[in-house]
Amino acid sequence: MIIELNQLRCFVAVAEELHFGRAAARLFMTQPPLSRQIQLLEQALDLVLFERNSRSVKLTAAGKTYYEDAVRILRLSTQAADSARRVARGDAGQVIMGFTAVSGYHLMPGLIAAARDELPGIRVVLKEMVSLQQVKALESREIDLGIMRAQFFMRGMEFQRIAREPLQLAIPAGHPLAKRRAIAAKDLDGLPFVMYSHDGGKYFHDRIAGLFAASGVQTDHVQYIDQTHTIVALVRAGIGVAIVPASARELCFAEVVFRPLWTKEAHADIDLVWSEEQTNPAVEKVRRFAIEHFARLEKHAPKKS
Repeated sequence: MIIELNQLRCFVAVAEELHFGRAAARLFMTQPPLSRQIQLLEQALDLVLFERNSRSVKLTAAGKTYYEDAVRILRLSTQAADSARRVARGDAGQVIMGFTAVSGYHLMPGLIAAARDELPGIRVVLKEMVSLQQVKALESREIDLGIMRAQFFMRGMEFQRIAREPLQLAIPAGHPLAKRRAIAAKDLDGLPFVMYSHDGGKYFHDRIAGLFAASGVQTDHVQYIDQTHTIVALVRAGIGVAIVPASARELCFAEVVFRPLWTKEAHADIDLVWSEEQTNPAVEKVRRFAIEHFARLEKHAPKKS
């Protein structure tokens, strides 16, 4: 038994008008083809839906029951089409976004709050991952977008810098260097130092190692750690000093102070990364929105002297 939507539309029009002529006019068709559609529907259902005579048209008991379901089916059909169009336009759907712990201190909350207001039909699902994990997740389509440190060539990936922040020295509050307003390269010679690991913290490891090499700094690396919050916790415990992104201040660790470094080259970038092959309109809409959002933040950020 095959029931066509057009037959349901014809049935609903007659059921509501209880007059074939008015129903035909409502559907912008003539009466004979309308009557034919009703006949075909009744044959397919093996039911009599209307009681007809020369003066009136009435719904049978079966017709009354069928009318309620027919209206529901037509409504669902319209809703399904509308939902599909919204997804095709990128106005609805789901986007899975990876982010690093550091970007979660400040960047991510503001972006998600803004996206919730501006893109209410799109559900953004967050997954916290280090940068290397995000690259693998993008390749396997586990995530759609990544906010990470794009420190290496990534085949098939596109990226856009969305933020830049200075690197600073995290120091126990009681340390002699905490009294300095700024840190010189020679101040770090021989100090116990908590370093980012070469794997999980590769971006910061390479950036900091490059700064040390360029300045001739020799430190004693006492621990290698992936995550910034753990590094700052070790600094607070007096294990050593560490160079971290300025956003680590958002962690609000008591008894840890932050001081600027000796060079303007001591900075870190955060990038938005996506696959060249992604075709989801919702991902494209979130990608564009994120880039515009962070561009506005950078434009209105206080100028550093």
